Amino acid sequence: MSRFGISWQAGLALVLCAMAAVALPLAADAAFSAGTTVLIFALIVLCALASMTVASTAFAAAILFVGAHGAAWLLVSGIAGHEGSARASFFLLVAAAWLLAWRCVTELVTIRPKNRTADTMLRLIVPTIFGVWLLLLWEALVRGFGIPFVLLPPPSTIAVRIANSLPVLAADVNQTIFKAVLVGYVLGCGTGFAAAIAADRFIFLRRGLLPVGNMAAALPIIGVAPIMVMWFGFDWQSKAAVVVIMTFFPMLVNTVVGLTASGHMERDLMRTYASGYWQTLFKLRLPAAMPFIFNALKINSTLALIGAIVAEFFGTPVVGMGFRISTEVGRMNIDMVWAEIAVAAVAGSVFYGAVALVERAVTFWHPSIRGG
Repeated sequence: MSRFGISWQAGLALVLCAMAAVALPLAADAAFSAGTTVLIFALIVLCALASMTVASTAFAAAILFVGAHGAAWLLVSGIAGHEGSARASFFLLVAAAWLLAWRCVTELVTIRPKNRTADTMLRLIVPTIFGVWLLLLWEALVRGFGIPFVLLPPPSTIAVRIANSLPVLAADVNQTIFKAVLVGYVLGCGTGFAAAIAADRFIFLRRGLLPVGNMAAALPIIGVAPIMVMWFGFDWQSKAAVVVIMTFFPMLVNTVVGLTASGHMERDLMRTYASGYWQTLFKLRLPAAMPFIFNALKINSTLALIGAIVAEFFGTPVVGMGFRISTEVGRMNIDMVWAEIAVAAVAGSVFYGAVALVERAVTFWHPSIRGG
């Protein structure tokens, strides 16, 4: 099958370019020079045509990457400072560049590298392109439509605010994540795991704790946080207490369920070896429960961050991510609010990714990991 027959994204990008040429200019004022406009059209048209004629998939992906991102950069940088002046041709070209990026990702996922390093890099490149294009579309739409920055700042403005506020952001991360989140996460998951072992050992605890756990999972955090602040004070200890409450019961429930995951044949085999409760627990049942335990750890990695940030709305020293968000909203510094949100998102993603990497190392035997 020829490349032209399967590259409908490139074909549609050419149609959008033709429509944009009819609807010129790109902006109401002189945002784009004639040379820049011609270069944008040339990048999209030539790269779209070239991608459908070359034989190499990797070369086609490289051509599409250059065309999509080069045109997008020219469009976004050209409209900057001329917000709200974009015309229909501007948005048509943005859509055409996005289609080329879509085709680029489609080409990349069909490549089968021969070594593990190249395969790992390819697995990172594809989601990176996807994330970059979410930011590019955000930037283009906000500036193109002239949305007030106080309502929705573009990513470039948020990045500048992050770069100019590194000491403040570092102090907030230290207060919220390295104190409240990590301490509460370790205590909540650890006590939940210990309670699950006790509930598994003693039937009356299991029958009593699990219904309480289901009920406690429905407790509203906005009701619990003020109580924890009254009990433990305004510093990070009260936020860590909220995190403990939020992470305890997911770990308890998942671990109790995971301890029943081992099959009857395996447990009968352990009994034939005269294994006691603790030997069976450590050599059979806990390894079988690891996927459930890591599922709870991954869920709790996001719950802990959310709980600590929300808890800071109800009283905290003059530092912390939740404190910064609540105060900067009152001052209408929305770019700083988004900067805190971006830092929290990155921190949460790193936290979740670290737990996932440990899971792959510990549960390498599990079919879901072997299949990946």
